[in-house]
Amino acid sequence: MNIKTGDKVRFLNSVGGGIVRSFRGKDQVLIEDEDGFEIPALIRECVVIEENTSQVQKKKQAPPQPPVAVAPPEPKELPVVETPEGERLNVSLAFLPVDPKTFTQSGYEAYLINDSNYFLFYNYMNRRHNSWYSRSSGTVEPNTRIFMEEFGKEDLNELERICIQFIAFKKDKPYSLKNAVSVELQPDTVKFYKIHCFTANDFFDEDALVFPVVRNDIPERELLVSAADIQEAMLQKAKADRTMPRPVQKKKQPDNPVVEVDLHINQLLDTTAGMSNSDMLNYQLDKFRETLSACASRKGQKIVFIHGKGDGVLRKAIETELKTTYRNYSYQDASFREYGFGATMVTIR
Repeated sequence: MNIKTGDKVRFLNSVGGGIVRSFRGKDQVLIEDEDGFEIPALIRECVVIEENTSQVQKKKQAPPQPPVAVAPPEPKELPVVETPEGERLNVSLAFLPVDPKTFTQSGYEAYLINDSNYFLFYNYMNRRHNSWYSRSSGTVEPNTRIFMEEFGKEDLNELERICIQFIAFKKDKPYSLKNAVSVELQPDTVKFYKIHCFTANDFFDEDALVFPVVRNDIPERELLVSAADIQEAMLQKAKADRTMPRPVQKKKQPDNPVVEVDLHINQLLDTTAGMSNSDMLNYQLDKFRETLSACASRKGQKIVFIHGKGDGVLRKAIETELKTTYRNYSYQDASFREYGFGATMVTIR
């Protein structure tokens, strides 16, 4: 692509653009946006929408050339680079603030992330007044993300119930058949107002809210029946249950129900501004010790500490505490089905 200093360009895979001010190496340019900030970008991800005025003037002054009939070049599709893990569908919906520096006034961008070797025909929609409204649709290429829309805080109420539908396929090669997917999500829109809910991720350099749609071919929640059908079935069951005699039973309460404590720092604090990694770790361990101290008199009490996988620093610190200060207590990995590999269960002895 022939890009020159002074050309006005826009980005192919994201919102924005500006004026080319200088080159950085063979494949990067520095682009000045409308706020005067210079942004580095790959040349191949930019498209010229207005040429440098001085260059255009030079072209106007050049002597006219006889027209030459040239056949337009056929567009070439870039080859799809496939990965072994990409044979399973992994699709996510992501939201980023337009400008994190002015988070309280900023709007948001919505992206669809296709972390697989398949092309996706997709439709992104929201529910309003008992009907669905399409917000974006099209095709997203393998192992890429696609920008779908930009919206403001005043539009968040419309995103309390959204749905992603897509069909997966490959071009010009055999592939495993994937079922058509229709997944309904109900994002917690309160998170859009909390900057710490936007976290580091594998898909963007910026912090983002990422909602999985399909993980390893398994949809998060398939939308198979209508809400009206579910309501009708529940009403019929409730009517039938009322006519059946049943003995009165008192609900037995467990003596020591399992206590869950989430040690993720963003669950303990609204903000970690000014705190080092060591400060945050000590705060999490203080919460761990405080919980054990409060439950010390409850023999047989089970406590699940949710620490996440991460790089294992908090998990190792907890195990060290249990091996030294709390040697009388037994501990083990918590249920994988409920907590994955990111939790430890301690039993008071």
